[in-house]
Amino acid sequence: MEQRTANDTPGPELLRSYAELLELVRSGMADTRPLLSEHTGLGRTAITQRITTLLDVGLLEEGELNPSTGGRQARALRFRRDAGRILTAELGATGFTVGITDLLGGVLTSQHRDFDIASGPDAVLTEVESVLDKLLEELDIPGHDVWGVGVGLPGPVEFATGRPSEPPIMPGWHNYPVRDRLAAKYSASVWVDNEVNLLCLGELRTPGLGLDGDLVYIKVGTGIGAGISTAGQLHRGAQGCAGDIGHAAVSDDATVICRCGKVGCLEALAGGAALARDGEQLARDGSSPILGRTLAENGTITAADVNVAARSGDHQAVQLLTRAGSRIGAMLATVVNFYNPSTILIGGRVSGAGDLFLAAIRETVYRRSLPLSTRDIRIKIARLGDESGLIGAAYMVIDELFAPRHFARWLPAGSPAGMPDLVEARPDGEGARGKSR
Repeated sequence: MEQRTANDTPGPELLRSYAELLELVRSGMADTRPLLSEHTGLGRTAITQRITTLLDVGLLEEGELNPSTGGRQARALRFRRDAGRILTAELGATGFTVGITDLLGGVLTSQHRDFDIASGPDAVLTEVESVLDKLLEELDIPGHDVWGVGVGLPGPVEFATGRPSEPPIMPGWHNYPVRDRLAAKYSASVWVDNEVNLLCLGELRTPGLGLDGDLVYIKVGTGIGAGISTAGQLHRGAQGCAGDIGHAAVSDDATVICRCGKVGCLEALAGGAALARDGEQLARDGSSPILGRTLAENGTITAADVNVAARSGDHQAVQLLTRAGSRIGAMLATVVNFYNPSTILIGGRVSGAGDLFLAAIRETVYRRSLPLSTRDIRIKIARLGDESGLIGAAYMVIDELFAPRHFARWLPAGSPAGMPDLVEARPDGEGARGKSR
């Protein structure tokens, strides 16, 4: 048996072996020692030694005996998904959702709050922490069970430092130490990313959704953003702001000013805030009787109100959604021609407009893209729903915890809990360009 103490750090080769075995068990590809040997090429003795270590530190557990296939029955191995908990938060422009997951991304509890991101980091994060504390208390989760924290923000994030970088709709957030604040609060390592990257990662990594690695996820909410994966790895870009298509210029119309201060941005013409703005104009000038009644009753118009009016047959509301879908489709056609993804997923609240909105996007993408690039493409609504950002945040943390450079530091202790300094900025910029597996 491999003799190791709590102060021992396994060598690189042994560490990679541990990580590979854990991944095989976590993913369900192999759940017995013979199958692990078959997948890795390791001999029986080496498998036994490594599995014993992983059992001893509490990362694996043994289950029932599997049915015999003619030889000796093999005992099933399971990854201990309940060995720790991940705190997660997805922050949007007008609200946030927080939750607690297990170590396989399963959401144990969650809660949504309406809250304006423009209120500033202190106000928003104080509220996020308050809700997380409440959830921890409700589930009676002690601090030493918190293995990490994952956060998604609605703007560019420098992944290496966990800090927002000049986010267009987040006044006061530039360079704010989100990671440092939450690491000190929960005595755990924290990773921060753009929220759409996490939505993309959640869809990509959830078993059973049938997605391959070349994926573009488009969130159409108050604003518009994209998450991109290549060969199963999340692409963040050199500084962590890849996919910010909402602020790509699609018009020279100087009368519509985006929240970022520029004109002609896609989200200023086709996002949820744009639908609400244009829908209110239809209500005020009498073009849409349905929206007019909604405005009289509620005093305001939302993108959801436009969706309801369109489903009720309001011609002007239908035109608004169709025009927005066509604008988004035109931008996606450029993405398709340039990147050639196999799947485009549409998420966010505006995606709830349904077939009409999706049809406008599809028609424009097919009409304006090269035939070869759309021959096998799938364009559909994202499937994970409101918890997809939390699931993606959990996968981000889990992937990072089991990455060799971090795994080596906490494996001897059996848990990364109480290690807020586990993650550090990479001076070579690797963290910003890093890709989540």
